[in-house]
Amino acid sequence: MAEQQPPRPSRIVPIRSLGAGHSRRIASHLLALEPHDRYLRFGYAANDEQIRRYVDHLDFDRDDIFGIFNRKLELIAMAHLAFIPSDPGTAPGAEFGVSVLAKARGRGYGSRLFDRAVTHARNEGVELMFIHALSENTAMIKIARNAGATLERDGTETEAYLRLPPATLDSRMTEAVDEQVAQVDYRLKKQARTFLELLAGLQEARRGAIEARRKSGR
Repeated sequence: MAEQQPPRPSRIVPIRSLGAGHSRRIASHLLALEPHDRYLRFGYAANDEQIRRYVDHLDFDRDDIFGIFNRKLELIAMAHLAFIPSDPGTAPGAEFGVSVLAKARGRGYGSRLFDRAVTHARNEGVELMFIHALSENTAMIKIARNAGATLERDGTETEAYLRLPPATLDSRMTEAVDEQVAQVDYRLKKQARTFLELLAGLQEARRGAIEARRKSGR
């Protein structure tokens, strides 16, 4: 019998936390969503002005935003972990929302972002993770179901909640390493883009100089 090959490790997807300095890229990402994707993400047909207002009111001190960038530093997938104010004696909670550009679908980015958000929520002492989605948002519901969340459907909407285990040394170390990897990945992509832009500028200047000499007859 042929020896079974060990499963290949899944490709690392750098996911970094986003701050107020990324507001422009967050807005560009959400504005690039197709109309139906906006409807699924926000629960209504959000127009450009409503999306800009949403971004303007993001509270980066209270909530956490996570993103995945491509080589062009385009934000292709994003998650919003909104912490829910809780009364004394009630379990701390947070709500998860995610969006992925159409061209980046089918790569598991939504699930990766959910795992990243869960780890962070655990480390922040959150006990309950909530997902509020339209019932037709099968991708979001699948993420919740695969995580073992309890789902309750009420007509066109579905509520899911997942009870999180307490933070551990492993969960804290995992988040620290993941964030460091993502920060390094982002810096390398930024340096590569800066180099390519510089190279393109030099090539354009060279073509301009050649054209100027040609016109002058030299």
